[in-house]
Amino acid sequence: MTDSTVVVRVDDELKTAFAQAAKAADRTTSQLLRDFMRDFVKSKTDEAEHDAWFRRKVAEGIAEARAGQLYSNEEVAAEFAERRAATLRKIGSRE
Repeated sequence: MTDSTVVVRVDDELKTAFAQAAKAADRTTSQLLRDFMRDFVKSKTDEAEHDAWFRRKVAEGIAEARAGQLYSNEEVAAEFAERRAATLRKIGSRE
């Protein structure tokens, strides 16, 4: 991998404060900027992956609804009431 140089314009006060903070953290400004760049790229990649997953799930839900695969509010409430009761039974059996 070849290195390249990035030129960033910042005011002197910010540059000085950043350099001092980097030194206090026993890092160079270049190390910190590279770390920031890697983290930023990863976060954007993660966001894009999550967005794609979310859009697939919404599309699946819409397709299921159009196909009539729906649950009534009462069915959902009953299912989760049972789940809560089962959890409470588990918690009670540990005591």
